[in-house]
Amino acid sequence: YHPAPLSEKTPADTFVAEIRALYKLPVNYSIASGDEKGYFIIRSSSGIIRTSKNLELEDFPVNFKVRATDSSNATIFNEVGVKVEVIDENDFPPVFPSSLLEERLAEHLPATEIVQLKAQDNDTGRNGFLTYGILNEHGLKFRINETTGILYSTAPFDYEEEPREYQVVVYAEDDGIPEKKRGYCTVVIKITD
Repeated sequence: YHPAPLSEKTPADTFVAEIRALYKLPVNYSIASGDEKGYFIIRSSSGIIRTSKNLELEDFPVNFKVRATDSSNATIFNEVGVKVEVIDENDFPPVFPSSLLEERLAEHLPATEIVQLKAQDNDTGRNGFLTYGILNEHGLKFRINETTGILYSTAPFDYEEEPREYQVVVYAEDDGIPEKKRGYCTVVIKITD
């Protein structure tokens, strides 16, 4: 048996799986081995497995054996393996060290690097894997490397032409499960003479 993975936030008494033995007489179900930390309980009459307490991510996956025993003769039994996995929840959004940055950009520069943005995410694995993007319509005058977080201008600016200031909203997005989370930073870019 390999039931659907459980969230690390699964509460106690959550349904995990139902074990069924094909046998002509009633059987009693029990957890025979492998669940040393006691995360699961099984109803002896129905074979329904439920969680017994909060799950600790670092203890999983757990492989345990369920035994079906003839209810009138304990020497007649069979066992089956159950593997339960737990998914690391996406607990934290990405966070930039500052939500507002101010950068200066000289006029007449060709496409150039302006600033490297770096967000932090306290999750691990794919929940902490970040990509960067630009949220607002200034995306034509600016671009961001989605992997490195480096913000670039895409063409020269002219100080004599309005506007002389751009507010570029940058986001960092994690690759979280079950949902992705974002953090934001506004970069104010002032064109200088």
